[in-house]
Amino acid sequence: MSLLIYIYDAYCGWCYGFSPVISKIAEEFKDRLQFEVLSGGMILPDKPVHIGAMAGYIAQAYKTVEEKTGVEFGKEYLWHIFNPEESDWYPHSEKPAIALCILKQLRPENVIEIASDIQQALHFEGRDLTDDEAYRHLLEKYDIESGDFYEKLKSEEYRQMAYDEFSLVQQFQVRGFPAVYMQTQEGKFYQLAEGYTDFQTVFNAIIPFIK
Repeated sequence: MSLLIYIYDAYCGWCYGFSPVISKIAEEFKDRLQFEVLSGGMILPDKPVHIGAMAGYIAQAYKTVEEKTGVEFGKEYLWHIFNPEESDWYPHSEKPAIALCILKQLRPENVIEIASDIQQALHFEGRDLTDDEAYRHLLEKYDIESGDFYEKLKSEEYRQMAYDEFSLVQQFQVRGFPAVYMQTQEGKFYQLAEGYTDFQTVFNAIIPFIK
């Protein structure tokens, strides 16, 4: 069975817009493909950078994402974008990537849904993904023991897993998130999408790989 690889970043607004597409793809091909999600490491500053540094850009860009994809950014998220001087957010891709590594290891059959949930937590619900508590509602949803999750969230082992994913994504030479690749049973890789892509285009790109 071929493997569909979805490369995203929790902070990527276009990936949030792509969530309904990849979720529909996962449902459509759940019995004919395997699925993997890799975190791209879009925001990895050496020193924390306040949301104010990117708020002006996002304040304009989110409207384009909404218009093109049909998703809605939540008012709790947008509050930080339009009131950056009052926000305590310092976006960083590390912790949501570690969380994804843990959650998909425990619930591999839900990997696409989990990635979508993490993006929903940020872009609609306005949760700070650098805060450990941003993921507690997902533990309840997927029936995951909290003590085990939070122990792993602080472990060097899972942090290294996240950075291994960032390195792997660099090898794909992705120029923009989201990106979708197919790995065939023979081990060959094919790019199916880069940047936001509509459902039908992704669907049509997958069909030749279905046997």
